[in-house]
Amino acid sequence: MLQRTFDQGGNVVIPSFAVGRTQEMLYFIREIKQEHMIFGHDNFDVYVDSPLAIEATNIFRERMYSDFDAEARQLLAEGINPIGFAGLKTAVTSEDSRAINDDPHPKVIISASGMCDAGRIKHHLKHNLWKPESTILFVGYQAVGTPGRSILDGAESVRLFGEEIEVRAHICELPGVSGHADNKGLMAWAGAFEKKPDMVFVTHGEDKVTELFRDRLINELGYHAYAPFSGTVFDLAAGTFEVEAEPVVIEKEDREALAHTRQDGGAVVRKKGSDRGAASQTGSKNKKAALIYTRLVAAGNRLMSVIRNNEGGANKDLSRMTEEINRLCEKWDR
Repeated sequence: MLQRTFDQGGNVVIPSFAVGRTQEMLYFIREIKQEHMIFGHDNFDVYVDSPLAIEATNIFRERMYSDFDAEARQLLAEGINPIGFAGLKTAVTSEDSRAINDDPHPKVIISASGMCDAGRIKHHLKHNLWKPESTILFVGYQAVGTPGRSILDGAESVRLFGEEIEVRAHICELPGVSGHADNKGLMAWAGAFEKKPDMVFVTHGEDKVTELFRDRLINELGYHAYAPFSGTVFDLAAGTFEVEAEPVVIEKEDREALAHTRQDGGAVVRKKGSDRGAASQTGSKNKKAALIYTRLVAAGNRLMSVIRNNEGGANKDLSRMTEEINRLCEKWDR
């Protein structure tokens, strides 16, 4: 994939989670370079464009000799940095990030967020999605409703910063580098506790998958397990639910509205499908209220994305933005 993209004069853009996955990608790329697997582009640059990923990589480097596995420590004994190599560059400031797209040479860009719903990766997608010579390589799970999932599912265009960007780049996925155990591995982990947890919340994954795993925890391990809907509130100190949110059916028009909102950096909110009996009984008033609240949450997430994108901006602009946000909070904090 690297060879083909570089031969075409394009860039390889990797949306990656900052902690763990980015360093894993650097490990692989170091090996690719060391083994001279790329012909004609031996000195290709690799940019890590995420302040959090850079900080995490520094911690990995500091802990190499104590925390790396035997294979990586063998590399260290041979004088090889397992996650370092010639051509590795970092972008800390916003100016550094913008300069990456001014470089005309083929390169690898690793940037967060991993699901493309916030952060600097959105800028790199804007500069590369429309280029047929470039490649977008997904190396992590893409949740339903995120721009990353939309791209993987074959979207013809994605809305970024108020502009429709045509998807013409080559889209690739490496599903084998998913970061956590499968169902069997998670059951083994959950069953290894000497003292049973009071409650297990299953919050990560597709709706049917979370429910199936919850049922396994209950039936096979005897746990109190719950797969909450979005909006559920549980008081950990009291051990009680304050709010148990209801499932909400997303009608066709609601799906379109949510898709538009989420592509602007909105929140991913868990919804149950229309095949659920409880969902089919939800009134239209509740559905409308849930959709409006979903849009509000999406707007809040978009605000955080805007704040991150202004990192390194002029002090005057940042101060004015802070004052405006504080005024808004004072008006609506009830």
